[in-house]
Amino acid sequence: MLEDLPSQPARTQAPALTASAPGHDDPSPAHRILEHVFGYPAFRGEQQAIVEHVAAGGDALVLMPTGGGKSLCYQIPALLRTGTAIVVSPLIALMQDQVSALVEAGVNAAFLNSSLDMERARAVERALWDGTLELLYVAPERLMTPRFLDQLDHLRDTGRLALFAIDEAHCVSQWGHDFRPEYLQLSILPERYPSIPRIALTATADRQTREEIAERLNLRHARRFVSSFDRPNIRYTIVDKDDARRQLLAFIREECPSEAGIVYCLSRRKVEETAAWLQEQGLNALPYHAGMTQETRAEHQTRFLREDGLIMVATIAFGMGIDKPDVRFVAHLDLPRSIEGYYQETGRAGRDGLPAQAWMAWGAQDVVQQRRMIDESEANEEFKRLARNRLDVLVGLVEATTCRRQHLLAYFGEESGPCGNCDNCLNPPQTWDATEAARKALSCVYRTGQRYGAGHLIDVLRGELTDKVIERGHQDITTFGIGSELDEKRWRTLFRQLVAREFVAVDHERYNALRLTDAARPLLRGEAEFHLRLERERSRSRAKRRSAAHLEIPDGIPTTLFDRLRAWRFATAKERNVPAYVVFQDATLREIAITRPRTLTELGRISGVGDRKLEHYGAAILELVTEAG
Repeated sequence: MLEDLPSQPARTQAPALTASAPGHDDPSPAHRILEHVFGYPAFRGEQQAIVEHVAAGGDALVLMPTGGGKSLCYQIPALLRTGTAIVVSPLIALMQDQVSALVEAGVNAAFLNSSLDMERARAVERALWDGTLELLYVAPERLMTPRFLDQLDHLRDTGRLALFAIDEAHCVSQWGHDFRPEYLQLSILPERYPSIPRIALTATADRQTREEIAERLNLRHARRFVSSFDRPNIRYTIVDKDDARRQLLAFIREECPSEAGIVYCLSRRKVEETAAWLQEQGLNALPYHAGMTQETRAEHQTRFLREDGLIMVATIAFGMGIDKPDVRFVAHLDLPRSIEGYYQETGRAGRDGLPAQAWMAWGAQDVVQQRRMIDESEANEEFKRLARNRLDVLVGLVEATTCRRQHLLAYFGEESGPCGNCDNCLNPPQTWDATEAARKALSCVYRTGQRYGAGHLIDVLRGELTDKVIERGHQDITTFGIGSELDEKRWRTLFRQLVAREFVAVDHERYNALRLTDAARPLLRGEAEFHLRLERERSRSRAKRRSAAHLEIPDGIPTTLFDRLRAWRFATAKERNVPAYVVFQDATLREIAITRPRTLTELGRISGVGDRKLEHYGAAILELVTEAG
């Protein structure tokens, strides 16, 4: 790593930044770095304001969706300020990817973690001490060691400590799904280094989590930058479980064939079984969960990052900080724990801005299982209450008959209109008034003594004279046969929804018997209505038309050049021992395939082609374009 660091000219210092448009005769230092180092023609959203604020010495709390360009918000200030920027990152994979990309762009960057042997770690420490590094990535555990703090003291005393960037800052939240207790120690940074600016960044945080980040990291007075949480390139689709594996396979084959994706499962066992089953179906899939050895996890993660079209089947142990931009889909075979978790996990798709899919299969049993896990956990009652509330909000999302994105963004306090890019917008569901049927079901639960599961209750409602019905004498109660107009499948759907909306609860101590809750009373008294969606089959031909949409290459432009560029990129990345997207992202190759540049100057205008990459790869790319005719 360190021996591969390129030589860099002295960077331009910018004590006072000025805003100027890209292409201006006298662009600001920040714009010059953006264009010539990273290859982008213009800042997006609030990137410029964040860069200028932090580069000038201000603290910042940044909430920006995955793929929104958070890294540039501290990388550019790091190159503008004197000294070394310390980036706190929770995962080894994230550090390695970020450093590989920076080195490819010509930046003196390194990481310090347990993957390095002693000799390489000492080399990084020497470079840090000598002040030759521009960015150094470390885990919070290492940063807080006396040895490392002594090194930081040395940098501070010699005026060579540029800034602190705390990535994945939501890890400090004890209510969150990615809590890392080591992050709590980072509150000492402003006490020990009060004059050094700090920037904390996260892609997911509701209002409560934002306040917790500000409080625990001592960033109460930091300027806050909250970008839109909308990811318009992601299509959200949620289906009722009906042989979920087969549903998943159909989704992958019809909409994302030969594409990289992540499939999330709740348990380690389900991860193993699902990965094996997908392999049997001819798909390139690997498992990943915390129960595997560290070596196996590292091997599978490396393959996922560096191979095209690989599917990772994982628990939530996989994904945070994964910097792979061309993940075309994220699928859930189990209900996530919260909307925050769902948003962050689905946000790992389409980081390159090209169309991507977020697909989930769910059932009422998922809700029952999640509630049971909450109830049986050793957490305090306050934590359980918040966990239940967050689960309820997620159930509201999956049950929604209106725009999914509106529900998702509303959770983060953002108003929006119908998106036109979710299942409910594209194929509005039909609903039916199930109020009377729901009352019949609730009455049956009551008349049978609240002692039976859905299967027996359906037999009673449909008037089935089973042995169990006769043995219990339920053919003589008033609800026997009053629901014969609905088939078994419709009744099961209704009972699932009654459970999901908490009109009835599952008694795990009594063989999953159903019992009424207080919420059932208004419905039984005729004071509330109950509506359900009518599921209908989606057009297979429509799905197929969408499956290759992410290429977005106009008619008349052959995809063969794009394919040849990807093949060249794969070989180049393998030779340099870096992930393919570190060389160039799909979005950059797509633009090359469309514009077909003939000169280095034309190639240099394409987004993602910085000076260093133009120098290293320009001739090879132009040759491929010329050969394509």
